[in-house]
Amino acid sequence: MKIDSLILGMVSTNCYIVSDEITKEAIVIDPADQADKIIEFLEHEQLSLQAILLTHGHFDHIMGVEELKKHFGVKVYASMAEEKLLLNPGWNCSIQIAKNVSIIADEWVEEGNQLVFGPLHLKVIETPGHTRGSICYYFESEHVLFSGDTLFLESVGRCDLPTGNAQRLVESVVNKLMILPDETIVYPGHGKETSIGYEKRNNAYINGNGWD
Repeated sequence: MKIDSLILGMVSTNCYIVSDEITKEAIVIDPADQADKIIEFLEHEQLSLQAILLTHGHFDHIMGVEELKKHFGVKVYASMAEEKLLLNPGWNCSIQIAKNVSIIADEWVEEGNQLVFGPLHLKVIETPGHTRGSICYYFESEHVLFSGDTLFLESVGRCDLPTGNAQRLVESVVNKLMILPDETIVYPGHGKETSIGYEKRNNAYINGNGWD
């Protein structure tokens, strides 16, 4: 499995392109903006896009969805708990940048769903808190987690936007993510990658939960 990232949009969002090096099948996680750059990368690398996966519905993670979907004719996957936020420009905050972005996913997913795109196998983990329908994508065999805006390097996501809840966010991180193997590499929605083991030792938001 190969992981590439493009930093896109006004708040430097990480858009991830996950691909199989043999079959060239790929998925895009959070097409933040500038769909032309994502399309250019995929075509330059001769990748066959299979799906678009969203970790949550804030504007800075979805601005490139429609153009990318139209160009490649693939489905968009998101949490069924995120439907209203994706649809509502006020809730997904696109209205704050004078845009009216409204997205309807083709496939609604929930906790424990197993997604298979050719050789790419991943599991859905529901992590409400940053938004009600925030989810992470976990490649168990690869020990790789795409955490969206739930977990960052030494931090967690903000909770002051529509449907956010600080208590639920910390509970999600502690009860859903910190139980993953320490060697799990975490690819967040913004900033540098980290690992579950590192966050157990260094994340002030989850200290006091019994980890050394």
